[in-house]
Order: sequence, then C-alpha cells, then structure tokens
Amino acid sequence: MKFVGERRFALLLAARDSDYVKKVYGGYFNVFVDAFGEEGEQWDLFRVVEGEFPDIDELHKYHGFVISGSPYDAHGNDAWVLRLCILIQTLYAMEKKVIGICFGHQVLCRALGGKVGRAYSGWDIGLRKVRLVEDFNKRSSVGGFTEIPPFLSIIECHQDEVWEVPVGAEIIAFSDKTRVEMFTLSGHILGIQGHPEYTKDILYNLIDRLVNNNSIEKEFAEQTKSRLEIAEPDRKTWEKICRSFLKGK
Repeated sequence: MKFVGERRFALLLAARDSDYVKKVYGGYFNVFVDAFGEEGEQWDLFRVVEGEFPDIDELHKYHGFVISGSPYDAHGNDAWVLRLCILIQTLYAMEKKVIGICFGHQVLCRALGGKVGRAYSGWDIGLRKVRLVEDFNKRSSVGGFTEIPPFLSIIECHQDEVWEVPVGAEIIAFSDKTRVEMFTLSGHILGIQGHPEYTKDILYNLIDRLVNNNSIEKEFAEQTKSRLEIAEPDRKTWEKICRSFLKGK
C-alpha cells in the first residue's frame, strides 16, 4: 500500500515478481505505482495470478484498476484467468476505469467479447514505434491532449496479440507489427499492448530469462539488445496518457 489518501486504485498483478525486479524495485507493484501513481492516492495490490482478488463488495471503493502483463496466456483457461474475466465483466458493468497492459490488454479484449491468440508474426520484443489515430488528441477518454505526437515509442514483449476487438471498441493505435496496439471501449476501458511502465533494464533482464528458458534464440536476443541501446521509449508521455485516462484529468 502506498500514497494513502482519498483516491483509491488497485493493481491486479498477473505475474510473479522476478528476482531482478524484487531486488532493484521491490516488486512490480512499485514499478506500476511509480509510473501511474501520484501523491494523495492509495494503491492496493491483488496478486490475481495467485488467486488473490478484491472482494466484490469492495469494488465500488476504487476509482480505477490496472491489469499487468503476464507470462500466462490471456486466451488460456487457467482458473484465475477465467475468474479475472468475470471480474473484468463486473468492472465493465460498473463503468469502472480499467487499463490493461500487454496480457491485461489481451484479457480485457477476451473478457469483453473480442478474440486473442498467438501473434501471426511471432514475438515482438524491444522498442516499437506505434502510430496513434489522427483524432487521438481530441478524444476526451484518453486525455483530450493537444501535444501528443502521432508516433510514440514503447517497450514491447509479447508473443500473443488481439485478433479482434470487442463490439463497439475502437482501435486507437497500431504498428507495422501489431494491428491493435491500443484500444478503448465505452470511455472507461483502455488496452495497451506495450509496456508504458517498463524501464529498459527490466526488459534486458527479461530478455536474458527468455533466452535461458529457450523461449527465444540468443542471436535474436543480442540483436534486440543492441537496438535498444540506441533508442529510448517515450515513457513520460505514456505515463501521462495512462494517468489522465485512469483519473479523468
């Protein structure tokens, strides 16, 4: 728990903390709160990957929810994934603000009637330039900004993707690799395929772990790392978008 105050938010953590993130950041919870949290707020942690969910009678107390990434499949049938889908449907009916990141983006889509699965073009790892739709800056649900550029770089690490968005949803960002980089639904659901909360060192460590468990080839990993060294994600802008959406600023 952090930033005790009037506004209350919850992180639905769908991944277990890596040794690296625990050592350097104290856990993914701190990474997310540092990225999306502000003074005067209360953030609660629910490790949904371990079956820890908010009480349904407590949901009304929260202003918004964030669903993290995960090594699990959003299209899988693990008991906690199915339970998370039901929670998402409940939050949608309550018109609660929900941001889904990577796995969270995909599971939001699945729970609300879209389709997700393995990416047709394989893994996307590294820095990806995504294009925002032309009227992005005019959309009040994602901030109503005037200064967001048409292209933003974001850290990506996924082998699954959204195939079809739910009925009524709008695709608001795409890339040459992934057709649905970002979608919004009914003004209170936002899915982002990339990782606005990731730092490059977190990704470097994740790449090493993917090599060690034979998920990706070493040569591919080295090429990805070398490209990362010469570019930076637009983290501050992504954090601004997410905070604005979550808090209605």
